[in-house]
Amino acid sequence: MNEANEAKNYKIVSWVQQHVAPIAGKISQQKYLAVVRDGMTAIIPVTIIGGIAAIISSPPVPTTLKAINFITAFLLAWRNWATANIATLTIPYNLTMGLLGLYTVIAIAYYLTQHYKMNLITNEITAILAFLIIASPSVTIKNVTYLPAGNLGATGMFAGIIVAIIAVEVNRLFISHHISIKLPPTVPPNVAAPFEVLIPMVVTTFVLFILNNWCVALTHNDIASVIYLLSTPFTNLTGTLPVILLIAFLATTLWFFGIHGNNMLGAIVTPITTLNVALNLKQYNAGQPMTHIFAGSFYSVFGGWITYTAFLIAMIMFAKSARLKALWKIGIPGTLFNINEPLIFGIPTVLNIYFYIPIVICEMINLSVAYFLMATNILGKFYIMVPWSTPGLIQVFLASMDWKNCVLWIALLVLDVVICSPFLKVYDKQLVKEESGQAAK
Repeated sequence: MNEANEAKNYKIVSWVQQHVAPIAGKISQQKYLAVVRDGMTAIIPVTIIGGIAAIISSPPVPTTLKAINFITAFLLAWRNWATANIATLTIPYNLTMGLLGLYTVIAIAYYLTQHYKMNLITNEITAILAFLIIASPSVTIKNVTYLPAGNLGATGMFAGIIVAIIAVEVNRLFISHHISIKLPPTVPPNVAAPFEVLIPMVVTTFVLFILNNWCVALTHNDIASVIYLLSTPFTNLTGTLPVILLIAFLATTLWFFGIHGNNMLGAIVTPITTLNVALNLKQYNAGQPMTHIFAGSFYSVFGGWITYTAFLIAMIMFAKSARLKALWKIGIPGTLFNINEPLIFGIPTVLNIYFYIPIVICEMINLSVAYFLMATNILGKFYIMVPWSTPGLIQVFLASMDWKNCVLWIALLVLDVVICSPFLKVYDKQLVKEESGQAAK
């Protein structure tokens, strides 16, 4: 019976490797998707710094709090100090989250330029200039020239992605067709590079300048604002519970077939969750209710990270096979810091129905419960970007500054252990039989 199952599994793996894996590989390595994924990852430190700055300048201390002990006295002193120094304390936030769109342009242009092995600095300058034209055209008030910052932050992220790609591609198009100023070979490369990109830079600049003015005349909004308005329905749809559950299901199913689901979907999910956490932080700073649930690490910290932790606990409690006993010992450090690969490849979970079914069930329950409680404002939403390797229990608190998220995380972990344990026991018994048979031989 086991041999028949192994043969059947081998056929499934072979079919997936032959037909699905090449398609998945092409999608995950598609240059624009890869560039967006890598670019959004690169700006994570900026969002973390912005979140820390926001907490310092706007501490989550209720106005009704009374100084009844040392802790409450400290919190009140912190709030009073932050209020008195708000102008200075918000500078780091304004220079990080307030310029998130600009950092996005820099990161996307960098990785796309690296892909084409083109001159880095000239393409970066072209992309930044193009973005400023469509997102922050200068205005003069009382003989003082300003750059409006409204679209340089989170609302300019999608425009930044598009414009950075366009700027680099226009440069590449002109240079590859030799429509550029060529200096003699004796001229040093660092001197020749700016002239090589001069013609496409001029074209990009003036075309976007004309289009932006035309857009302002028709819609009373610049191009960056229009792109943000057009993207809002998509981001709102992506933030609904059915879509979140669909994303979780697809990622888990891809992992089941041995395909890195997070890499496949990361290029789509990461820009949206980064935008949403930035918008939540902006609303928090303005004293407004936060409106985005699918933000920051919500999907991961209430999804697979809890479930794999639950499997690890179940293995510690119930595993009798030599494989799982050895695995949970080496799996503790990685799982604690949200590195699940030791369990994924050690169990393994690929084509393992004993793990696929409970993971799907747990993720559907975890995400649904967390979504409902945040939608009803029982739990605080995520508005701070936390390093992904931060342990889940700590991360849910730091991302929301709401202790009730910790209670939910622990409750879901216990529930997941209950759900996962029967499946683990069945799989463990199968391993014990296999190991006994090998020992008998």
